[in-house]
Amino acid sequence: MSNAIYTLNAEVRNDLGKGASRRLRHADKVPAIIYGGSAAPVSITLEHNKLIQAQANEGFYTHILTINVGGEEVKAIVKAMQRHPFKPKVTHVDFQRVEAGHELHTVVPVHFINEAAAVKKGGVVAHHINELAITVLPQNLPEFIEVDLADVAVGVTLHLSDLKVPAGVVIAELAKGAGHDQAVVSVNKPAGKADDAAE
Repeated sequence: MSNAIYTLNAEVRNDLGKGASRRLRHADKVPAIIYGGSAAPVSITLEHNKLIQAQANEGFYTHILTINVGGEEVKAIVKAMQRHPFKPKVTHVDFQRVEAGHELHTVVPVHFINEAAAVKKGGVVAHHINELAITVLPQNLPEFIEVDLADVAVGVTLHLSDLKVPAGVVIAELAKGAGHDQAVVSVNKPAGKADDAAE
């Protein structure tokens, strides 16, 4: 995937307030903020069309982005994105500044692979989560966490502790203790069969 998707050009925004934001949106610009790290928060504006194209890629939400602000490159991740209730428009973005050596607390998608193998065994796949909160250093940030169902037997539930996560990635829930080992995915016996898999 081209790095162009993960590079955004921005302008520093000095004209703040609701009226200013409305004017920006009419001009096809999106108000945003970059915060976190050791530097002060910066209010910026982005080109709406470029942002819409970029955010269509799932990786946009889990990659470290480069934001060019007034000639300076800022590394950041998307922390929150507000959308128009019914138009295909982004109305505001929060970016969190990324600094080497400083842990990120972020959420990445979970990708389930080889589900067909589980179905072939007669199982019914039930996802309990589709994203995962993690703590990680910037250089180890994964685009997603993969869960392979090829060898999962019918009647088995995989939990967070069963996941193979990349080196340097800590699952936030597991860090809270053993009682937080949530179910991730189950391969259930079809309904109506005797000895249904217990939840």
